[in-house]
Amino acid sequence: MGYEDRWIPYFLIALVFILGCVISLWVTPLIRRAAINLGIVDRPDNDLKNHDGPIPYLGGLAIYISFLLSLAMIIDLNRFALALLLSGSIVLIVGLIDDFGVLSPSMKLMGQAIAVAVLIKAGIFIKLAFIPWYISFPLSFLWLIGITNAFNLIDIMDGLSSGVGCITATILCAVALLNGRLMIAVVAAALAGSLLGFLKYNFHPASIYMGDAGSLFIGLILGALAMIGSYTTHNTVSCLAPVLLLGIPIFDMLFVMYVRKRRGLPMMLGSPDHFALRLRKWRLSVRQTVLVSYGISLLLGIFAFVMMFLNDLYAAIILTGIMAATLLVTFFLKKIDMTM
Repeated sequence: MGYEDRWIPYFLIALVFILGCVISLWVTPLIRRAAINLGIVDRPDNDLKNHDGPIPYLGGLAIYISFLLSLAMIIDLNRFALALLLSGSIVLIVGLIDDFGVLSPSMKLMGQAIAVAVLIKAGIFIKLAFIPWYISFPLSFLWLIGITNAFNLIDIMDGLSSGVGCITATILCAVALLNGRLMIAVVAAALAGSLLGFLKYNFHPASIYMGDAGSLFIGLILGALAMIGSYTTHNTVSCLAPVLLLGIPIFDMLFVMYVRKRRGLPMMLGSPDHFALRLRKWRLSVRQTVLVSYGISLLLGIFAFVMMFLNDLYAAIILTGIMAATLLVTFFLKKIDMTM
């Protein structure tokens, strides 16, 4: 490869990122206007929804369109990219229907399961030499379902899910580029750019929400990209790097499950148990809570990135330190009184 050719991957990634961002900046206001005209808005309920007035929530469609167009205009879509787009389209449709309030939780989960099955059928699943296929398949299924719903769960504050998704996609792009996985890097860059453009309208005070369509879509795409990345060149502990990369949504999902189980509440019931709402209740503003979440997400991504280049011992030390810090944060959040 000549000197000029080495820059081709970087040029492609920069181009698809910029294109995704520009399209998103252009499309999102159009989608917002359409949602308002059609009356597709999220209304405050003085319970979990405390925004000032009705907010349109078709933003997920803007993210999807920007992601799709930026990829289609730059690269030839291979089997991997087409499988991602097909499965992403399925969860997007499921999310759109759910945004209209006509899906039961079981039907919503069934739609997600079909999307995940499409990915696994296309060969997109966990591939580690020390994990046999009969464990890899169900583990991949649980991972994808879990991450898809985890991003849906953290979409409870302006800019939280979209910003964390943008940071995660950017780090996944860097990891893939470092490992020579160009297609993963390009897809991640397209998603990061689309989310960054959308974030202009979704950051507090948000003028549009992504809805279930958007949160399920970015959850599935990021879950798939993180799952098939290369992390274990220098140590086996780094097979857990995706858990760190997606640490914010994973922590929130597990924390909510833990708190609701202790309180005897159904897992599917909406309640103010999320870490972001607890930080908000503590003393942080909406913007401060979201920015702290961004910082933690970036820090976890950096730890995951560094961990890939260490030996097993040092990688294990980093992982142990993060687990200890997580337990301390859990204890702190649990002590915040949400009844006042």
